[in-house]
Amino acid sequence: MKKLLAAFLTALLWAPASWAQDAAGAVELSLDERINQTISPVTNAIAGVIFYSVPVSDEIAIPVIVVWLVVAALFATLYFNFISVRAFGHAVELVRGDYSDPKDAGEVSHFQALATALSGTVGLGNIAGVAIAVSIGGPGATFWMIVAGFLGMSLKFAECTLGVKYRNEYPDGTVSGGPMYYLSKGLGEKGLGGLGKFLAVFFAICCIAGSLGGGNMFQANQSFQQFVNVTGGADSFMADKGWLFGLIVAGLVGVVIIGGIQSIAKVTEKVVPFMAVIYCAAAVIIIVMNIDQVPAAFGAIIGGAFHAEGVAGGAIGALIQGFRRAAFSNEAGIGSASIAHSAVRTKEPITEGLVALHEPFIDTVVICTMTALVIVITGTYTAGGGMSGVELTSLAFESAFSWFPYILAVAVILFAFSTMLSWSYYGAKCWTYLFGESRSMDLLFKLIFCIFVVIGASMNLGPVIDFSDSAIFAMSIANIIGLYILFPVVKEELTSYWSRLKSGEIKKYAGSESSA
Repeated sequence: MKKLLAAFLTALLWAPASWAQDAAGAVELSLDERINQTISPVTNAIAGVIFYSVPVSDEIAIPVIVVWLVVAALFATLYFNFISVRAFGHAVELVRGDYSDPKDAGEVSHFQALATALSGTVGLGNIAGVAIAVSIGGPGATFWMIVAGFLGMSLKFAECTLGVKYRNEYPDGTVSGGPMYYLSKGLGEKGLGGLGKFLAVFFAICCIAGSLGGGNMFQANQSFQQFVNVTGGADSFMADKGWLFGLIVAGLVGVVIIGGIQSIAKVTEKVVPFMAVIYCAAAVIIIVMNIDQVPAAFGAIIGGAFHAEGVAGGAIGALIQGFRRAAFSNEAGIGSASIAHSAVRTKEPITEGLVALHEPFIDTVVICTMTALVIVITGTYTAGGGMSGVELTSLAFESAFSWFPYILAVAVILFAFSTMLSWSYYGAKCWTYLFGESRSMDLLFKLIFCIFVVIGASMNLGPVIDFSDSAIFAMSIANIIGLYILFPVVKEELTSYWSRLKSGEIKKYAGSESSA
């Protein structure tokens, strides 16, 4: 295995040097173009498998993986009797730390765990992903993103409860948890140990790929695009130097992730609220400035969600894009967030499941909706001249504030940076699950992660999106199979906790953190 890893790293590091040796008479390509040319065929093949679609008309084909997530989210919402609504208030108390005992096992507080998980979800999916959904699926995609966010709350609740319940706790106070542990241990308790181990390994492999793709390459790619936009566009000194931007970001990421989850949590608990306030404040200002257009915007969003004809296939096209981008944004059903939530200090697994309810709500229902409203109100989704991703969102904000692209550039880089921190942790935990819980294996993955920052910044958007979506959605295959089998375990935990809470057996902790 070590020889294979060494060969892998050698290939990555040697490739740029070999690319520089052009054959006589060959067209000279930039380093960015060579990286893109090399990686694109692989990403296209992977996307073709993961997003296998069933045609329903000449124009519309439904990706099976999207149906897989939608059905699971709907089932969880009904199975847990709309827990996202019933327990929302109590979840706020848990985030505040009203029931937190600092003596409980774990490494971070409820708020820090939520901030770390949110930093992995509240990111460029909210800025670039929404723009992609609206530009392809029309305003109606926004409606289905909101629906997906609401349904995803129950799915996130279940997977994060299981993440804490089946985590490994070590003598030094550190913990490891997530789908790879509840799949192997939880299914083992059900007499399905063989299936559980297979699903755990499959998930871990997909998560590593997702960490390097959506949690890394996509973030580096879009933050670089916005940086170029505000420094001169095609005339910018950095326009063809994604690799240089990537090296700088990789260095900053490396400094933080070496310290592990506690170091990451200390950064994300400060960065996430700050970047969210900046971005949301700007969105609210634009919405208020165009308050007279808000009813029409909502009309376009709701009408587009159900209209038989429209952009990219009308209602069905809007539904597909809405659910696809929402899943990429809030990761409900993917299983990744439960890795961060597993590190929380608590002896009650259900509490972290309830805290996790807030993620899809904040991420998709609130922030994604704000982004979509700005894009629809300003009309840039039809006047963007073929723009997509963060460039389209930037244009929408620029229509109100000529200077906002500079602010957005800061927000984008912060979003990307914090997302990379969280996903490096997810990937590292899956890597060490497969190859052993050792410091050397942990550091090896973090080195690979930093290399992929450079690769992501150097690639075109299309291949990055394909690879990111494919890897992240593939994680849901193993995760949701396990969730269906373990849903009864979560319900038992919930029934027990809820009855003890109502009876007064579970009390607010006198020395609880009023905030994280």
